[in-house]
Amino acid sequence: MSEVTTTDLYEVTMALSYLREDMRAPATFSLSVRDLPPGRGFLVAAGLEPALDHLSRFRVGRTDVEEFAEVLRRPVEDLAPLHGLSFDGQVRAVPEGRLVLAGEPLLEVTAPLPQAQLVETYLLALLSHQTAVASKAARCVLAAAGRPLVDFSLRRAHGPEAGMQAARLCALVGFAGTSNVAAARRYGIPAAGTMAHSYVEAFASEEQAFRAFARTHPGPVTLLVDTYDTERGVATAARVLKDLGLGPGCGIRLDSGDLGEQARRARTALDAAGLADVRIIASGGLDEYAVDRLVREGAPIDAYAVGSKVGTAADAPYLDAAYKLVEYARRPVMKLSSGKVTAPGPKQVFRGPGLRDVIGLANEEPPDGTEPLLRTVMRGGLRTEPPDTPAAARARFETDLAALPDEARRIEHPVAPAPTASTRLTALTAVVRHRIESRTGTSGRSTYA
Repeated sequence: MSEVTTTDLYEVTMALSYLREDMRAPATFSLSVRDLPPGRGFLVAAGLEPALDHLSRFRVGRTDVEEFAEVLRRPVEDLAPLHGLSFDGQVRAVPEGRLVLAGEPLLEVTAPLPQAQLVETYLLALLSHQTAVASKAARCVLAAAGRPLVDFSLRRAHGPEAGMQAARLCALVGFAGTSNVAAARRYGIPAAGTMAHSYVEAFASEEQAFRAFARTHPGPVTLLVDTYDTERGVATAARVLKDLGLGPGCGIRLDSGDLGEQARRARTALDAAGLADVRIIASGGLDEYAVDRLVREGAPIDAYAVGSKVGTAADAPYLDAAYKLVEYARRPVMKLSSGKVTAPGPKQVFRGPGLRDVIGLANEEPPDGTEPLLRTVMRGGLRTEPPDTPAAARARFETDLAALPDEARRIEHPVAPAPTASTRLTALTAVVRHRIESRTGTSGRSTYA
């Protein structure tokens, strides 16, 4: 299936109409998240790298035209104007890893109108999903308070490719490893894993399973101790590790029940056996809320494996993201629909200390003490610099996270900083609104949000 045809039908019908009407002047579309989901004090910008890859190779081929025609039940000749259309526009965007707030553009595309329209759906799908997952993973990093995290999301992600994305995004915000072998190899992430309960069940006894696993993997091993009775499993693991002379670097994994209480008992038993260096890893339906509670309770857990709820961003699985036209043929435009008002013109976000952000126009000078977030990453359909690295994205994330106000860092009931609009943006919004209302004979009191 072609990436070109992975789009909503109305993108095709609009682009075709623009071409037939010779509406090819430059258009700027702004992609932003209108409101943060409940329980979020910030978002982490993500998905830009695959988005730029998509735009770099975007070209409507003959097969794409034939597929469009088939779906529309029209002759191929009717769709011929789309043939050969490629992306040769400009992209300004917030680099991956930076924290963003409600209403702030993650990305702005400026290109001939048919091009900018036809890429909408794919860009929205990439940036909104990946930003949602990266933001969930980032909250787990906050909750863990310095303890290592491992991504276990592949098996319950929304498909294998979503699992690949989750592994990359978790690493971007500081996870120590992933269980996903393909992602580990593709992105250079440390691979991590233990054994399943089925492995233990396949042997006549828990001890046989542990000894067999250690024989196959003579380096540090992690033994799953809760297949039957957790306390006995811990005792058996301790005995096997001592008999085989294994200790530092090894661990046990707890995957069910009251993880805090079981971790306390396990720690006592391991220490009594002279295995103070053996780590305790917890897994099993964890997310930032569960990790936060365990950390605050002082549970002696050394590392956390999180999966299903993080890879799917379970409590906020989508973002209210929109890709809206803000300028066409140098004419600023805006939408006045109730509850969905947009602001006109290409934008810039000016970041001050403590994420005190100002949303302004792209051609404004930065206010004193601020830095612009969006930078030009593509011009003429080509990247302006080499692909970004995960290390660079992670460094940006860590810098922004350190500056995030305490109330936005909270796991329970966070309060997100609210960006403000610049004087020039506010004035332009009023002018464009008046122009539209005068032309259409409508009026309203909606405000830009």
